[in-house]
Amino acid sequence: MAHLPQIKIPATYMRGGTSKGVFFRLQDLPVIAQKPGAARDALLLRVIGSPDPYGKQIDGMGGATSSTSKTVILSKSSKPDHDVDYLFGQVAIDKAFVDWSGNCGNLSAAVGAFAISAGLIDAERVPQNGMATIRVWQANISKTIIAHVPMSDGAVQETGDFELDGVTFPAAEVQLEFLDPAADEEGAGGSMFPTGNLVDDLDVPGVGTLKATMINAGIPTIFINADAIGYTGTELQDAINGDTKALAMFETIRTYGALRMGLIKDISEAAQRQHTPKVAFVAKPTDYTSSSGKQVQAADIDLLVRALSMGKLHHAMMGTAAVAIGTAAAIPGTLVNLAAGGGSRTAVRFGHPSGTLRVGAEATQVNGEWSVTKAIMSRSARVLMEGWVRIPPT
Repeated sequence: MAHLPQIKIPATYMRGGTSKGVFFRLQDLPVIAQKPGAARDALLLRVIGSPDPYGKQIDGMGGATSSTSKTVILSKSSKPDHDVDYLFGQVAIDKAFVDWSGNCGNLSAAVGAFAISAGLIDAERVPQNGMATIRVWQANISKTIIAHVPMSDGAVQETGDFELDGVTFPAAEVQLEFLDPAADEEGAGGSMFPTGNLVDDLDVPGVGTLKATMINAGIPTIFINADAIGYTGTELQDAINGDTKALAMFETIRTYGALRMGLIKDISEAAQRQHTPKVAFVAKPTDYTSSSGKQVQAADIDLLVRALSMGKLHHAMMGTAAVAIGTAAAIPGTLVNLAAGGGSRTAVRFGHPSGTLRVGAEATQVNGEWSVTKAIMSRSARVLMEGWVRIPPT
């Protein structure tokens, strides 16, 4: 019996913010996978090692968490005034599907660096030293991200002293601007608040009626108050991820929130849309101990936020959810804004399981409608490994 050799595909394994993923140039993928569809999904699932009933992704590049089960495809941009098109695929761990419904804000920090190193950016756009301003078209949600990538002696600078809670070692700072971050989600009409309200009463079977801020900014997100579901906002992963009853409750909240936001037409559709919307719970500041043992003081933060991604409490904070937090905090009357003390604000520092993060947003109200011109935050990124990824032929 003849055995075919493995397929060999150029790829780079990168950390961006508090996530890791496998990066590809579109042109390097097999021809059949250069367009959306089942062949592309099957390839990326095999690269990451999914579906894995053991939940470990041992036979692939995934790290058995939502933060490390990610793929990115980049190409020269087809959009005017943009440098690169960025497509993100969130790969399920134990199921055979890739979710293309949203962006990864953390891996956004690595997009500019990869694009420069991979030759996708015109040479005149990249300085020998200083800051390269890379204009990224986020293809999943049709939005613009501006990445400010430091350059040193003609190469991307990856080392530095910028520290990011949730990442053990310091690196070079990459500032990201998410322009007009209110997501144009199908069924939501492009509205930042798809229900038309800053706060809604969300009826959740088996849970009750919860106050909720449902917002499309960065990524569709459902914010609820921590105390309404029996939490303090200081929880770490083990307090929730080992509690099957709690995880089922959050999935029910997510499902009925998605229905209310117009992201799905029937609750049965939620299972095939795990990446969005996110669910987060907020609380007023209090002292707590982060997952690294670091003490976070109430005086150093504006509020507490915990968020779930792909059905589990995130170890830090998703970058896109941070955009949603910053945007909601800038709009008086949302649950996020109220947890932060209310009033007008252009930035917040929030506490998450791994520490703290600062995010800024510029919000304006015109004719009763809120809009945000941009949200800003800093992350870091670096190449972990580059070469070829190999997968068995299918």
